Amino acid sequence: MPRTHAGWFRLVAIAEALSWVGLLVAMAFKYGLDMPLGVTVMGSVHGAVFTAYVVTCLVVFSPLRWRFWVLVLALAASVPPLVTVWFERWADRRGLLTERDSDEPTFWTRVGHVLRELN
Repeated sequence: MPRTHAGWFRLVAIAEALSWVGLLVAMAFKYGLDMPLGVTVMGSVHGAVFTAYVVTCLVVFSPLRWRFWVLVLALAASVPPLVTVWFERWADRRGLLTERDSDEPTFWTRVGHVLRELN
């Protein structure tokens, strides 16, 4: 099991891409061989993994200190098939999957502070 934010992101990004492949294969069976059950199953699996990817992006962007545009790119990568793997490799090459030590508060720390102040 992954122990870092980057490890979790990698795992979910690859799972999302694989679920896309499974859904595309199931669609080929549905429309080519008139076997619709695969789309029902893989559609549910892909929907769950897609949701996990979006949640994972929202959780890890703060500790990994991504800029907002990187988060938007990560979220947009979930729409076309297999692009989450491309994004993960792109982010890794640019050092965006390494956690940096900083005294500056993270995004979610700031949100928590604002919510406490409003209360």
